[in-house]
Amino acid sequence: MRLSLLLLLMALPLHADDPAWVAPMKEVHARFKGTPGTLATFGDSITVTMAFWAPLQGEPKNMPDDMKAAHALVKGYLKPDCWAKWKGPAHGSNGGMTVRWADENVDAWLKKLNPEAAVILFGTNDLGGLDRKEFQAKTASVVDRCLKNGTVVLLTTLPPRSGALDKAKDFADAVREVAKDKQVPLIDYQAEILKRRPDDWDGALPQFKDVKGGEYEVPTLIARDGVHPSFPKAHQDYSADSLNKSGYALRNYLTVVAYADVIKRVLKDK
Repeated sequence: MRLSLLLLLMALPLHADDPAWVAPMKEVHARFKGTPGTLATFGDSITVTMAFWAPLQGEPKNMPDDMKAAHALVKGYLKPDCWAKWKGPAHGSNGGMTVRWADENVDAWLKKLNPEAAVILFGTNDLGGLDRKEFQAKTASVVDRCLKNGTVVLLTTLPPRSGALDKAKDFADAVREVAKDKQVPLIDYQAEILKRRPDDWDGALPQFKDVKGGEYEVPTLIARDGVHPSFPKAHQDYSADSLNKSGYALRNYLTVVAYADVIKRVLKDK
């Protein structure tokens, strides 16, 4: 009985509240030989846009308390170039791309950037030409090579897509499975969108037809094209209202909170 209790205690994590990914990511980080505070963002148009991540390099307005704390931690840790300069094809993000592109190019990105951590979001463009099996296998391959490099991965689920919600949900499940299997942090962007706007997340719905302005001005989480996150000018702060009406504000919020958690639990925890 005493031996069993001792083995049980030895198996407990150092911090009782640690998620399951903490210990594996500490092992990955122990292999890292690059510059601390470097963060890559790999993805398609939803990542290469300056609406994602770059707005946080300033002083975002009306942040909730958890975001204030996360933003302060990240701003004190992240290398300045990683807010907005690490964008474009050579840095792992470009419009119209699928995870096939990432699978073909991730080794070059890792060699060029050698990031301490990487946020990865593919899937929207994959819905047309890939099946789940290929999407999941290539996502896992990209994650594996990042981890082998010593790069901690934060996987992000794709947003829902108008006219392809069931397949988008299936692909999001694939991302969740990869995150669980590889024991990496998950940013469940799709689930958060559907939780916040279960019936009217889609800016292509008839009720948004008469909203003035361009594709991104609709006051819901997916733009009028039914594909990209929205980014209405009236909701580019981080108030509770804006987090329900701006898809990019919501992604920025979820990402900075998740990355701050990784910094605290893995990258800076000795």
